[in-house]
Amino acid sequence: MTRDDILDAAAQVFRQKGFHGASMSDIASALDVQKASLYHHVTSKQEILLALLDRALGMLTDHIASIAAQTLPADQKLRLMIRGYLSALADNADLTAVLLFEHRSLDKKSHSRHVPQRDTFEALWRDVLNEGVRTKVFDLKDTGLAVRALMGVMNWTLTWYRPEGDKSIEQIADDYSDFVLKGMLK
Repeated sequence: MTRDDILDAAAQVFRQKGFHGASMSDIASALDVQKASLYHHVTSKQEILLALLDRALGMLTDHIASIAAQTLPADQKLRLMIRGYLSALADNADLTAVLLFEHRSLDKKSHSRHVPQRDTFEALWRDVLNEGVRTKVFDLKDTGLAVRALMGVMNWTLTWYRPEGDKSIEQIADDYSDFVLKGMLK
């Protein structure tokens, strides 16, 4: 059993039971080990949560940063970022669900450590929107609000999306892109 094994099992348990509903015994059971064995690798459930949030944000930030760095017009970058982000959410559902829904369970010290990473991730989106405003591709009054709205729409997708559903995650991403970039007006 490795620390990565513990994190993988914990992500699944936290997604199913929530952070507060999950216990170290639940994580140990998912690994088919004694609870005491976990403490050779981690000190607390809070440590596990922070490690999962770091893992998720690191993965998402690296993925989105590589798209944002491309030499493309802002609208094309945004389409690729939406598609990449939704695909990453769906492909890593246990891990990303913990990021999206359990971050509020961090203690104050861990939360203050987590916030700058979250802000770095959001800044990637804001920078692309600001680039689009500068190049007159987008007409936005408040790019920060636009990022929060976009994140809200995309993050909520994880609660209802099913791989066996009517649309693939890529089709949903393309529909979101059309909605964001073209709006609803005829």
